[in-house]
Amino acid sequence: MKLLKIKFTNLIQIFIIIFCLVNFSQKAEVLALTSFESHNFVSSAVKNVGPAVVKIDTERLVERQQFDPTLLDPLLRDLLGDQGIAPERERGQGSGVIIDENGLILTNAHVVERVDTVSVTLADGNVCDGKVLGTDAITDLALVKIEESFYTSFAPLGNSEDLEVGDWAIALGTPYGLEKTVTLGIVSSLHRDINSLGFSDKRLDLIQTDAAINPGNSGGPLINSNGEVIGINTLVRSGPGAGLGFAIPINLAKNVTDQLLKNGEVIHPYLGVQLISLNPRIAKEHNQDPNSLLQLPERNGALIQSVIPNSPAEKAGLRRGDLVIAAENISIEEPKALLDEVEKAQIGKVLLLNILRDNKEIKINIKPEPLPGLT
Repeated sequence: MKLLKIKFTNLIQIFIIIFCLVNFSQKAEVLALTSFESHNFVSSAVKNVGPAVVKIDTERLVERQQFDPTLLDPLLRDLLGDQGIAPERERGQGSGVIIDENGLILTNAHVVERVDTVSVTLADGNVCDGKVLGTDAITDLALVKIEESFYTSFAPLGNSEDLEVGDWAIALGTPYGLEKTVTLGIVSSLHRDINSLGFSDKRLDLIQTDAAINPGNSGGPLINSNGEVIGINTLVRSGPGAGLGFAIPINLAKNVTDQLLKNGEVIHPYLGVQLISLNPRIAKEHNQDPNSLLQLPERNGALIQSVIPNSPAEKAGLRRGDLVIAAENISIEEPKALLDEVEKAQIGKVLLLNILRDNKEIKINIKPEPLPGLT
């Protein structure tokens, strides 16, 4: 019996030794694999897009007065005479991403607007001239074409509609002139209205990310973990709440690109009204004020605050105080919803609006016109 117990103990010890050896072997194999494949998804994604990221340098001549005449002593002004206006070179910098084999670059409009010369530095260090094919200030997007026939890589474009909050976001660009810079974060919000950030002259729903987007990153790509461009970096929040970056969804950029290539410009329909959001609480507070000039309907909608003279809205008979509650039979709960419908409307084609005026619902046909002052 004692002999059996010894043999059983020995068998257990052998089994433990074999188990440890197998386990160690597996760990060694995993360690070897990890050592061999030490790079993560970020480096793989960057390799996919990095060669298509470019630095954009711009120059333009601006005219500035040499001296501020209000600061000159009258006697000195007489001695110097009329100083006039002297031209001065102003330099700018940004990023861009090549999106096709012909050297077409997508960037921000504010990077290349009203410039005289554009210089493009490729990922391999080659520098070539660029030509601005078109800009769209409303979406802050622009197209630049490389004029030399350098062989260049181009970035694959993803689908920004597939994005979800929490997805990885990788920002590429040349912040502060430092080329080939990569920052990592996540998509922290989607459909962020640019008007809420203080830009009332834009029509954009932005991708919000905590990936660092610094000056010079503007126009560079925001990419996903698969190495596809999902957005074009456009701005970063400074001051309170700093650390949040914003990018233009790539699906919008594709649409703008097509229009710029086809027409050289992007036509945005407009009605000619200034809108504010109305809800039951705001309306009730307003109606309780004995000094209020009119009673507002206590419901959600886009309230017309003012009508621009000679605009489609004035021609259609819209008035201050009208509450837009539907457009083309689609419910309007806030101004942004109305702007989305206007953006989808066709120039010169009737857009049906349902409005409340003096507690009565009426229908108004309005024909959107091209937004003036862009070209």
